[in-house]
Order: sequence, then structure tokens, then C-alpha cells
Amino acid sequence: MAALPQLPNALFYGDNLDVLREHVADESVDLIYLDPPFNSNRSYNVLFKTRSGDDSQAQVEAFDDTWTWSQQAEALYTELVQGGAPVKVADALEAMRRLLGDNDVLAYIVMMTARLVELHRVLRPTGSLYLHCDPTASHYLKIMLDAIFGPANFRNEIIWKRTGAHGRAKKWGPIHDVLFFYSRSDAYSWNRTFEDYDESYVDNYYKSEDEHGRYRLVTLDGPGVRTGASGQPWRGVDPTDVGRHWEVPPDRALPDWFELPEGYSSMTVQGRLDVLDAAGLIYWPTRGTKPQHKRYLDAAAGNPVQDIITDIRPISSHAAERLGYPTQKPLALLERVLEASSNPGDVVLDPFCGCGTAVDAAHKLGRRWVGIDVTYLAVDLIDKRLRATYGDEAAETYRVHGIPHDLDGARALFAANPFDFERWAVSLVDGQPNQKQVGDKGIDGTIRFPTDNKGGMGRALVSVKGGATVNPGMVRDLVGTVEQQKADMGVFICLSESTKGMREVENASGSYAWPVDGRTFPKVQLLTVAELLAGKRPNMPTPFLPYVQAKKLVTDDTPRLF
Repeated sequence: MAALPQLPNALFYGDNLDVLREHVADESVDLIYLDPPFNSNRSYNVLFKTRSGDDSQAQVEAFDDTWTWSQQAEALYTELVQGGAPVKVADALEAMRRLLGDNDVLAYIVMMTARLVELHRVLRPTGSLYLHCDPTASHYLKIMLDAIFGPANFRNEIIWKRTGAHGRAKKWGPIHDVLFFYSRSDAYSWNRTFEDYDESYVDNYYKSEDEHGRYRLVTLDGPGVRTGASGQPWRGVDPTDVGRHWEVPPDRALPDWFELPEGYSSMTVQGRLDVLDAAGLIYWPTRGTKPQHKRYLDAAAGNPVQDIITDIRPISSHAAERLGYPTQKPLALLERVLEASSNPGDVVLDPFCGCGTAVDAAHKLGRRWVGIDVTYLAVDLIDKRLRATYGDEAAETYRVHGIPHDLDGARALFAANPFDFERWAVSLVDGQPNQKQVGDKGIDGTIRFPTDNKGGMGRALVSVKGGATVNPGMVRDLVGTVEQQKADMGVFICLSESTKGMREVENASGSYAWPVDGRTFPKVQLLTVAELLAGKRPNMPTPFLPYVQAKKLVTDDTPRLF
């Protein structure tokens, strides 16, 4: 089994089943988060419709997420039940097939089971897995998780309220997602994590206030009689009279303005209570009656995280965090998962990393990370997201695997997936690739650049041709489309060598005058993949990074963007 790449972080373009088997070592990952795609908006009647085994396999795309029962699904099912999975897992799969029949849901379960078996393999004994899903197939996935991890290693079903309200005729409004939390063993990592108090909770309980702020009164004793110091009287009050014992507030519950005296931790229970009383942290209704601890709001960590999450809202359409990715999850949700179940320096793996929220959270919190996605659009988006958030220097901390680094690799990508080849080529010039292939009128992406300091943007249309035959007519088509769509510039990228006639069309296309300083650039430019791989880029104003919200141009005597 190959070890993880030498660089601390890695982003893989490819099928996660292949990547896991070929590149991720046994017991090398501390935390796994996965949010696998599933088209839950399709009706149950369609999802459970019987499929013939010769149906074509639907490609899993970031914006067309579905699984289809096919010959590929049948072959993977056979591999798993004939020795490719533990006996309990194979038994569960066979029972699932008898229950569901051959349909898209079974295909999804089969595909997910193969991947979950590999994810269990790469998880450390102290590691955990969080599977994020909606209720469409969550109950089936839990059965397979029980078979793989063992029912005893199920820790939580976590409910995330992902939206406020959905109106549905004749059924309850669907407003939640499910996260299944499993561990590899009993010795899993866990950090006590808190969520903020609701405003109503603060108003109801933190009703008192003094010069140090708002506070509430908390009992100083706990249930049960003790024979040690915690069971002895203090200041005339004997807790054992009512079957209890003293519980000194933990250090984390003490306010910042209070400084623990030297030797505090080694004092007796009564000695620590004396210190707290002298500091005014104990409230006496009447001397000799039951005292209470004054717990200040500023010292309250919040509520320990619960298995129903209502304080993290979905990403609004106008949020700065939004990247236009339909299944994007809030960064705060992933931060909570990572803080609870991993530590700085741990390895976090997301095998369906999509727009990279888990990767972003791991990078932010000082975890090492591995991200995998089957679409180049997602891989490129994550690369641009990290550069936009943490600066271009962040690219030095990770490596992108599975994308071309030479002409042979570019040709192989074009042969395997022409659409992803186009996306890759567009990304080389900092353009945003098309999300869908149909109806593009020969345009495969768009480069955007600033035209003023008020948010104005110019457009350069990108056309990519990966075939062996290119001709001047293709470049003329781009010139015409730039004019028709009133774009500012055009970039033509080809995998094969350009011809003299193509260069003549390029030279005759005219020029574009940039409003910022009057500089002129070629209206349409021609670049080969070989030139791009050698580091050549279009002659144009510095582009905005795609996917992220554009920032205003800052101008002075020496514009900083150019």
C-alpha cells in the first residue's frame, strides 16, 4: 500500500475508490468527513424503479449527482459479496438487494459500501468518521455502517437544521440533514466542544449583574455522600445533611479577572472554597444557609454541543462564503466537527470534497488534509478557494494529484474525459469553466478582470479545442462570438500545434484598450497547451480568481494588482 504523499496536504482529481486503494495507507487518517452526492430531489418512484443491468453508467458530476444501476454497479456488487468485503458486509448487501431490488438506490448503496470499506481501512484506531446525508437513504447507509464499523462503534445520529421552513403538500416540511458519527474503536479522539447560548437562555438564566458583568447562581454541591474532604462541613454547612457533597467549580468556569493563587490546585476542597469566597465568587442567601457559585456569563463556555444543531445556519445567497456550489455546507459546521473529533496536526480526509469546505476548515484549524473529487471543476474550485482565502503562498503547502503536468498527461486527460480536459485548460488561465457542457456555443469558460475601482468587470471568453485537427475557422468563430456577446477579449487554447492561418486570424482580430490606464492588449489570443505548461499566460489585465467574490481594484501611483 502506497503511503500518503510527502507534502502534508494533498488534493486528488479522480475516483475516490481508486485513490483510496492506490494512495492512502492503512490506518493513516484521523478523521473522515464525507458528504456523498445523491439526487434526493428525484421522486421515490423513480429512485426505486427497477433498472436493467445494461443501462449506461451515468457519470457522477458535481451538478448532476446521481447513481445508476448498471453493469458497473453489478460488477462492484459481485466483487464485494464474493470476498471483497467482510462477511457481515456481504451479508448485509445481499439482504439489501433482496429488499430493494435492482434500482438506483441499490446502486448508491453498493457504490457507497465499497468506499466505506476502504475508509474504514485507512482510519486510525483512534479515528472517527462523519457521514453527512439526507433522510432519503440515510437508514440504508446506517445499516451498512453498522456492518462495517460494528454497532458498538456508532456514537451519534446528529441532526442539522439546514433551513428554516419548506412547504410540502401532505407531508412534514423537510428541513434537516443527518450526520452519522462512528469511531474505529472505543479509544477515539474527543474534545469537549461548546456552542453559544441562545439569547433567550441568557435572558432567562443570567438575570443578575454586578460590576463584573452578568451572572447566574449555580449549586456548589453534587448528589451523593462522600467520606473525604468534599463531604466535610464548610462555614457551618454540612452537605451530607441532604445527601450531597461539595463540588468546587472547575477552573474553566472561573472568570478571567480572577487569578488563581499559587498552589490552588493542591488545596483542600474547603481551602479552595475559602479562596473563591474571598474573591466574591460565592453567594450566601443567609450566612449558614446553602451557598451558591456566581457563574459569570463571560466565563461560560456555552452549552456542550448537542446532537441537534440549530445554531449554524445554511449559507445565504448573498453570503461572502458562498461559491455558487449547490451542496455547499457552512464552514462553521465543518469547524465544529473537526474541533470535536480531531487535533492540530491530525490528518483529515474528505473523499467527496466538492467545493472544499472540509479542506478549508482543516487548513484553517491546523490539520493536515487529503481531498478527493471525481470532477475537475471541484478540484479547481478548491485550489482557487484556498489561494483566495489564505494567499497564493498557500499553494506551496499542498499538491494537486491526477491532473496533467506534461503533454502526454494532457492528451490522456482529453482521451479519458474531454469535458474535464476543457475545464483543466480553462483553469490554467484563471478562467471559470462552464458548469455544464451543453449549450456553450463553443465557449468553455470565462476570465474576469477589473475595469475600474468600483467593481466593474471585463470578460474574456475562452474556447478550448483538444482534437488533433484545428483550423483558422475555429479562431474566427471565437472572434465572432466575442463580438456577438460584447465581450472584451477572447482566448483560444488548443492541444495540437497552431497553424500559420490561425495566427493570421489572431493578428487581425484587433486590440482591447483597458480603461484603467489605456494599455492595449490583443483582442483574441491563441495559446497552445504546450505553451501553457511552459508557463506562458495570456497578455491581459490580472484576472480575478474564479468562484470567489471579486474585490474592488485598488489604484494609486503604482497599481498593486499589475
